[in-house]
Amino acid sequence: MAEHIVPRKIYVGVFSALIILTVLTVYIANKDLGRLNAIVALTIAVCKATLVVLYFMHVRYSSRLVWVFVAAGFFWLGIMVALTLSDYLTRGWLLFPQ
Repeated sequence: MAEHIVPRKIYVGVFSALIILTVLTVYIANKDLGRLNAIVALTIAVCKATLVVLYFMHVRYSSRLVWVFVAAGFFWLGIMVALTLSDYLTRGWLLFPQ
């Protein structure tokens, strides 16, 4: 199988984007956006994770089989989050100390 050679310019661009997104995360963390804080922080985190998976893990230039396994991993992550949230949200009968 032939390897795809990624130019250094792309790595520098992705690294720069990750640094900018990290600075944006710190900036947003210090602002009070109300209920949007978590949504904005998670959106930035998903963008950074996508860049890391696509470029630094070389998924962008991989075969479709690798894409299937990456999708399966995210599907499994979704199942685990859904199961965890379903357990957490059904614990309304627990009394939390004030």
